[in-house]
Amino acid sequence: MIRVEHVMRWTPVIVCLSLLCGGCALNREFARVHLEQGDAALARHDLDVALAEFQQAVKLNPEFAEGHTKLGLVYKQSGDLQKAAETLEHAVRLDPFHFFSMFELGEVYRLLDRMTQAIRAYVLACKLDPDDFDSRFRLATCYHRNGDLEQAIETYETALRIDAGNAFAWSNLGAVFDTRGAPYEAIRAYKRSLECDTQQPVVLVNLATVYLNQERWMTARRTLEATLQMAPKLSVAHERLGYCNWREQKLDEAAESYGQAVELNVKNARGHAGYGVVRMTQYLNEPALVAYRDEAIESWHRSLEIEPSQPKLRTLIEKYRVKSPKPVLSLEE
Repeated sequence: MIRVEHVMRWTPVIVCLSLLCGGCALNREFARVHLEQGDAALARHDLDVALAEFQQAVKLNPEFAEGHTKLGLVYKQSGDLQKAAETLEHAVRLDPFHFFSMFELGEVYRLLDRMTQAIRAYVLACKLDPDDFDSRFRLATCYHRNGDLEQAIETYETALRIDAGNAFAWSNLGAVFDTRGAPYEAIRAYKRSLECDTQQPVVLVNLATVYLNQERWMTARRTLEATLQMAPKLSVAHERLGYCNWREQKLDEAAESYGQAVELNVKNARGHAGYGVVRMTQYLNEPALVAYRDEAIESWHRSLEIEPSQPKLRTLIEKYRVKSPKPVLSLEE
């Protein structure tokens, strides 16, 4: 039999617990309201309002994983990547099985160039949703940037089994094969990319570059001419065509192509270097063309100013430049 005084003794405790539980539930409800208002602000790209709403949501309910995820998303969009990483890390600690949080954490790590951490996050995202293309694609790009070519190839191929019509995945796969020294696999991948999207001038340039490396001049020329019909102001396409012309001993055409490349992009280091090679070749063929020798050396200097790590150009300049004689009189003496 329960005595009345015992009931009276416990009654305040029960009331307090009820109030606490009720308060927790109320806070969760209010946190959800702030989350919805933050979502609405985010949809209209009002980042300041969204930030305030999501901050209030996690203040009311610190265990609200979705609130932390949305808050991290706002930090990411506003450019505060370090804060975004910290917030998303907290979100995945609260809910390690939430795919979107894990994927966004990988995105932020990738943008911060923290490749090892990005790879770990994307691997976990892939496990949470094995059929998601984007997480596989991002994981492959991280492997590629890290120089893990075999893993990059395997992961791009897995992504393409999910979405075989993705032009970017095919072109990236082609770039990995090219880097690995597998030209025919690279050509196949680039062509598959172009089948998915014909309007990709940069992919055409990459394809032409593989042909150039194979010394397939005619095929490379046709590919570059098709590129320039599509994108006549693409500097790199003119530069590659200049190389093709030079290798075919079409020196005037080569000089014109390289000249067009550097006119379109004055910072095209390869364009300046190639123009110098053409002019020096013309000078060596006809030593009377002294102006071409001087043009060549000046072009090589310009290329080195843009990209100093070209030891071969430094050697060529030293070999062919005219050494000025030491003056008879010098103010330094």
